[in-house]
Amino acid sequence: MRSLLLALALVCGIQATVVPRTVEDLDIRQVAGTWHSMAMAASDISLLDTETAPLRVYIQELRPTPQDNLEIVLHEQENHACVKRTIMAQKTEDPAVFTVDYQGERKISMLDTDYTHYMFFCVEAPLPTTQSGVMCQYLARTLEVDNEVMEKFDRALETLPVHMRIVLDLSQGKEQCLI
Repeated sequence: MRSLLLALALVCGIQATVVPRTVEDLDIRQVAGTWHSMAMAASDISLLDTETAPLRVYIQELRPTPQDNLEIVLHEQENHACVKRTIMAQKTEDPAVFTVDYQGERKISMLDTDYTHYMFFCVEAPLPTTQSGVMCQYLARTLEVDNEVMEKFDRALETLPVHMRIVLDLSQGKEQCLI
């Protein structure tokens, strides 16, 4: 269950964080396919600081369903091994926002995408504790490093209502949890 929220890598906060987005009318069919985690950022470093940190997940694939929900295939570390998980994000009235029911309903929001090269998203901390936080990721269609997109990701993080810090730059292919 913990990984259900982990993978949802799209934006929220435990206290109804409003996250500005440039994606207004997300075309869910165009996000389908293979993705690679290129960078991760968090408002609280403990969300990403260890291999088994609560939101340290590596997105592999997005699969829209006929009902416009979003199946997310990801990898994460568990018991010193990389495991594959599939979670389901439920659509909302806003095409760029999804929810997942995990110890209460959580929102997931797409920040920005051009569909063919990159996508930015964030996800809330998985447990309702005194420590709230947001984790964001930059996904790419290929493992090719694009410094302009990395800079764009950094600028997108600056628009969030919480201070974000890039914790993991995965653009060199290191630290990936691969199966």
